[in-house]
Amino acid sequence: MGQADIVLLVVISTLAGLAMPAGALLATYKGIQPRWIEKELRHGILALGAGALISAVGLVLVPEGVKDVSIPTALLCFVGGALAFMALDIYLAKKKTAGSQLTAMLTDFVPESIALGATAALGGGTMLLGALIAVQNLPEGFNAFREMLPKNKKRSGKLIGLFAVMALLGPLCSLIGFYYLVHYPVIVSGIMLFAAGGILYSVFQDIAPQIRMENHWLPPLGGILGFLVGLIGYMLEKH
Repeated sequence: MGQADIVLLVVISTLAGLAMPAGALLATYKGIQPRWIEKELRHGILALGAGALISAVGLVLVPEGVKDVSIPTALLCFVGGALAFMALDIYLAKKKTAGSQLTAMLTDFVPESIALGATAALGGGTMLLGALIAVQNLPEGFNAFREMLPKNKKRSGKLIGLFAVMALLGPLCSLIGFYYLVHYPVIVSGIMLFAAGGILYSVFQDIAPQIRMENHWLPPLGGILGFLVGLIGYMLEKH
């Protein structure tokens, strides 16, 4: 790959990361009226992220992850990811920390960014995975900010700044994947499958239960829209 391709990778991974502070900024706006519309929008944003996460698992992480590993290895990595995320969930619940959504966001973002860089180095398309990371980071940033705000009401600006700094993990991890892990395709596959298992656990444990609203049926359509982003991107990359 040439220098222009590396620059493009950095730009894509940075933009995907900046979706986190963008989500946090969106969470600061509370002027939507009437009140039920604001609640429905919030649930719809969560569903959008869930749809994008499932899309990333079904269209990118699992199909790419199973290419270089055996069935037992794939099962071990996939189930291991789910169990690891479950263990992290239990630990954070016991600690009663206000940063559980933030932690979940980063545990998705880091391995996906590594996979993005390795995929680029192997000559694969980066636009689809980059777009999916951005689409899922927006609602995750939104949710993480809302969770942390009650204990940091006087430091909301600093919180958004923290999210912006964390966006730099995107290009950093993608370059690690590009320059180093590309030589170890089995490890990259393991990371993808590990992340896929963990992401599915998070969707069903943390995100999906928050989407449903009594007597409101629109929020789940956000999940359809999130998956649709991945489907369209997948078809564009394949043709």
